[in-house]
Amino acid sequence: MAKSSGLGWTTFSIDNAAGTPVDIRNDTTDLQFATPRAVWDVTGIDKSANERLLLLADATVTANTVFNPTGAHTVFSTIPSTSVLRTVSIGVGGKSLAMEMLGTDYPLQRSNSGELTASVPFSLADGTVPTWS
Repeated sequence: MAKSSGLGWTTFSIDNAAGTPVDIRNDTTDLQFATPRAVWDVTGIDKSANERLLLLADATVTANTVFNPTGAHTVFSTIPSTSVLRTVSIGVGGKSLAMEMLGTDYPLQRSNSGELTASVPFSLADGTVPTWS
């Protein structure tokens, strides 16, 4: 199996409020995503090490973008005024992950040197376990 860098992403799209996927790779400067599982500590007093059970799966995505009024902004600008699920699709190295998520904020930041950026968080919304294909 070949190792791969984070260069050359094949897909990164997020649905707009109408449910149409928008490719925002060009406006995205960096991306964080996680698919953690909750754990329950069920260690009995007879144990000398932790004993845990896996619980619910979750997922988060944070897209850091530059302001583009005809690109990523068309997706994110409706987050404060709509409550719609958005399909977030990530593809890299021949593998893909698609999740139904809710955007929870659209915080724009203007630095003192002039950059206008956003760091937009998404949370898993539909109860489906995130699965890479």
